[in-house]
Amino acid sequence: MQLLNEGDGTLCAAKDVSHNFIRPGNVRLNVLDNINLSIRPREVIALLGPSGCGKSTILRILAGLIKPTEGEIFYHGKPLAGLNPGVSIVFQSFALYPWMTVSENVEMVLKTHGFQQDEIQKRTEDVLKKVGLIGFDDAYPRELSGGMKQRVGIARAMSVNPEILFMDEPFSSVDALTAESLRAEVLDIWAMSERNPSSILLVSHDIKEVVYMADRIVVLSSNPGRVRTILENPLPRPRDYRSSGFLRLMDQLHEIITGHEMPDVAVAPAAGFTPPLIEPLPDATPSEIVGLLEYLDARGGRADVFQIATDTHREFGEIIKVVKAAEMLDFVDTPKRQVLLEPVGSRLVKGNAEERGAIWREQILKLALFPRIIDLIEKQEGGELDKETIMDIVIFSMPFEDFEKTFNNIVGWGRYGNLFAYHDDTDKLSLAK
Repeated sequence: MQLLNEGDGTLCAAKDVSHNFIRPGNVRLNVLDNINLSIRPREVIALLGPSGCGKSTILRILAGLIKPTEGEIFYHGKPLAGLNPGVSIVFQSFALYPWMTVSENVEMVLKTHGFQQDEIQKRTEDVLKKVGLIGFDDAYPRELSGGMKQRVGIARAMSVNPEILFMDEPFSSVDALTAESLRAEVLDIWAMSERNPSSILLVSHDIKEVVYMADRIVVLSSNPGRVRTILENPLPRPRDYRSSGFLRLMDQLHEIITGHEMPDVAVAPAAGFTPPLIEPLPDATPSEIVGLLEYLDARGGRADVFQIATDTHREFGEIIKVVKAAEMLDFVDTPKRQVLLEPVGSRLVKGNAEERGAIWREQILKLALFPRIIDLIEKQEGGELDKETIMDIVIFSMPFEDFEKTFNNIVGWGRYGNLFAYHDDTDKLSLAK
């Protein structure tokens, strides 16, 4: 049996971990490739990367909820078998029992861990006090704000005194001010060095959040998920969002992510590799793409991608998707961190509704996917193509993509260009008349 050296102080580690999911059609989807990382005592470590890069899958594998296809997980130097006994998880979606009170939601976790009633009551009171929920013991989730619901989730996870607290995008479902307050409160609890949690593993796609919270930042790439780099965060606590060091580290992370997600030079295919005939569609709606073009047009045709995110109050990862979609359609170019409005994008912005639709249609027909769907529709008796056939195209041509999202994008992009009509009652696509 292989062991890791406990002398390095590692609490939990992933060694050479890769993971596949089997999707419909028996398609093997490689979501993680050769992940190596460790969680040390008394640290906050963050997994940062775009949606779909496998952040949450890594968290679940480290927690023992998923067994990796390849590689091994270690806890205190020994191979992990089953659930990780030192871990509790705070979920993004609160995951509270709506028919139970605040106290009962916490007590349920303690009961499943086998604590006696006196200990359950003591722990529940202590943890509710710690997260600022005293006086709300008998409230139901429907009576709580989003921030208070997440406090219940944090209390529930903390009640079992975990050695490592896993947090899966825990602040993404609350408003910005509440998120800022919760981050500070979690760090205050963690800073009590005489008690657990010893360490926190945070999953996030918010750059500002990880710079504020994390001691180490693991930057992941996608399709499949890989560790691109690990940055140490030297900033002293408490951290000031406006300090020059904070802004410099944010800028460094922006550069790393932008260089990968929006490269200036296309990556040459490996020898013997034939690129896919059908290009994956970035998860962006026509209204988001047109909104980006209008934003650029109002600012002289160029803007810094991070400034776009700030001005539009959108997460950086979401803006990257919209920019990539616009670039795919030749509406923009992306030298370095700049987003430049191209002539065809400028024509679309200045056109009326009919002209915009015509330009959009012209551009999406340059992609391989839409002419193929049109060809299949024209070959169908009755001129209608069912959703299942389109999903088969997606599954076999774009196995790394979210099939439902891709289908919705096909319909949305096609409708905006007046190419398709989609019939919700029959789940069939036809050519627009």
